[in-house]
Amino acid sequence: MTAARSRLFSPHFFVMCGFTFTVFLSAFQLLPTAPFRILDLGGSTFASGLFLGFLTYASAGSAPFTGAIADRIGRRRTLLVASGVILLCAIGYAITTSVAVMLALVLVHGVFWSGLLSASAAHLTSLVPDDRRAEGIGYWGLSSVAAIAVAPPIAFWIMDHGGWLWICISCGTLNVLMGVIAWTLHEAPHPAPEHAAPQHPAQHQAPQHPAPSTRLVEWRVLMLSVTLFLYTFGYGAITSFSAMYAAAIGVSPKSLYLTLLAIVILLTRPLAGALADRRGHRRVLVPCLATIAAGLALLPLASSRLLLAASAVVFGVGFGTAYPVFVAYVMRDVSSARRGAAFGAILAAFDTGIGTGSTTVGWLIERFGFQAAFGVAAALSALSLPYFLIVDRRN
Repeated sequence: MTAARSRLFSPHFFVMCGFTFTVFLSAFQLLPTAPFRILDLGGSTFASGLFLGFLTYASAGSAPFTGAIADRIGRRRTLLVASGVILLCAIGYAITTSVAVMLALVLVHGVFWSGLLSASAAHLTSLVPDDRRAEGIGYWGLSSVAAIAVAPPIAFWIMDHGGWLWICISCGTLNVLMGVIAWTLHEAPHPAPEHAAPQHPAQHQAPQHPAPSTRLVEWRVLMLSVTLFLYTFGYGAITSFSAMYAAAIGVSPKSLYLTLLAIVILLTRPLAGALADRRGHRRVLVPCLATIAAGLALLPLASSRLLLAASAVVFGVGFGTAYPVFVAYVMRDVSSARRGAAFGAILAAFDTGIGTGSTTVGWLIERFGFQAAFGVAAALSALSLPYFLIVDRRN
C-alpha cells in the first residue's frame, strides 16, 4: 500500500510532461518575438509590453472560472478545445499586419491559455501521490523549464532566417501536436477521491458533484496566491524585456537571461522539491522568496554579461523552486474534485503578476529607463515574503 502510494513516475506522467513541453515550446517562441513584431508594425515599446500583458490579464481574469469549468466538463475535453482555439490564434498572428488585431487575438488566446494550464495541472496532480507532491510537480515543471530554455534561441534563429510568418507556422504546428497528445489522454469520469488529503475526512467523503456547484472560486487559495503576484511581476518584466535589455547594454546572445534562468531551474528544482516534501514546504518556500528578491535586485545593476548572468542565476534558484513548493503547500487542503478551481486561483494571481509586470515595466522603460523599471520589480518582489507570512498565519 505504501509502495503504491509512493510511486511517482508512470507512462501517463511522462505523457503529461511531453504535453507541457509542447505547450511551453510553442508559447516561448511567441512571447519573446512578439514585441519585436509589434515594433516592426509601428507599435511602441509600451504596446509591445501589452502583448504579454493582455495574454496574462485575460488568462488571470478567466482562470478561476475556466479551472472550475474544466472540473465539470472534463480536463481532457478542455485541453482539446483550448489547443484548437490557440491554433486559430497562431493563424491570426501570421496573417494580420495590425497591432490592434494582434492585441485583440491575444486576449482570446489568454482565456483559452488559462483553461489549458488549469486543466493540465489538475490532471497531472491527480497522478502524483500526496507524500511526493512537491517532488512530482517539480519534475513535471522541468518539462516547461526545458522548453523555456530552448524556445527563445530557436525563436530568434527562426525570426532571423525566416521571419515572423515562420514563427507562427512553428507555433501552429506545435498547437496541432498539443491537440494530438490531449486526444490520447485517459481521464476518469470524476477526480479520484482517494487522493484527497487524509487529514480532512469530511472532504474525503464528499459527493462527486456538489463542490463545483456551490462555488466557482477558491477564495482562500486566491488570497494566499497574491504572494505569486508580487514576485511574478518581475518575471513578466524579464520575459518581455530581458532580450531588449541585453541588447541595450551590449550583451549577446539576447536570449542569455532566459536561457540561463531555465538551466538553473533545471539543475535545482528536482532536489528542492524532494527536500520540501521531507523538511516541510513552508520551510523551503520562505528562503526562496528572499532569493527571488535578491536576484531581481541585481538586475538594475547589471552592466555586463557577468552581472546579467549573476542576476539570472540567483533569481532562477528562488523562482524555480518557489512555484512547485507553493502549490504543494496550498494543495494539502484541496479535494481532488476542486483541483481545477484551485489551480485556476493560483494561475489568476500568477498571470496577473506577469501581465502587470510586462505592461508596467514597458511603460516605465519608456519614461525612466531599464534600471528604474527593474528596480520597481525588485521592490515589489521584496514584499512577497512578509505578505505570505502574514496571510498564511491568518489562514
